[in-house]
Amino acid sequence: MRRVIVIAIAGASLGGCSSFSLGDYFKSTPPSVQVQLESQPPGAEATTSLGPGCKTPCSVSVPAPDSNNFSVSYALNKFQPATVQVSVVRNPGDFSNPATTVTDPNPVFVELQPAVPARHKGMKAKRVKKPKPAAASTAPAAQSPFPDPNAPKQ
Repeated sequence: MRRVIVIAIAGASLGGCSSFSLGDYFKSTPPSVQVQLESQPPGAEATTSLGPGCKTPCSVSVPAPDSNNFSVSYALNKFQPATVQVSVVRNPGDFSNPATTVTDPNPVFVELQPAVPARHKGMKAKRVKKPKPAAASTAPAAQSPFPDPNAPKQ
C-alpha cells in the first residue's frame, strides 16, 4: 500500500510539470555538416551565412539549414571579397542506410582577385602627350625625285 501511495504522489507531481513532455524525447537534433573552406591565396577570413567562420584553409561545422542552401563570404586585405553559394543535399535513409546530409561544393574553394588600387584624391591623372605633326619640309623640290604635290602649278 505504501508503494502505491508513493507512485501516485510521484505521478501527480510529474503531471503538474509543464516542462515535461514525451515529445521532447523523440525530437532529433538538427544534423550538422562539416564544411572544408579553402582559398587562393590562403589566409582569407571565411564566414558562413549561418554564423561560423575561420581563416582558410580550415573546416567548420554548421547546422544544416532548413532552406537547403547558405553562402560563404571570403575577405582578405588587398583582394576583392567573394561569396560562394553552397547547397545542402539531404539523402533520406532507409532500413539499411542511415540518412545523410552533405554540401555541394565541398570543399568550398574561391580564387580571390587582386583589388584595383584606389586613386588618391590629391593625385592627378597623367596626361598622354599627342605626337606633334611633322613639320613641313623646307627643302627645295629639286632635291626630291618626286614632285611636291603642294607646289603651285606652272
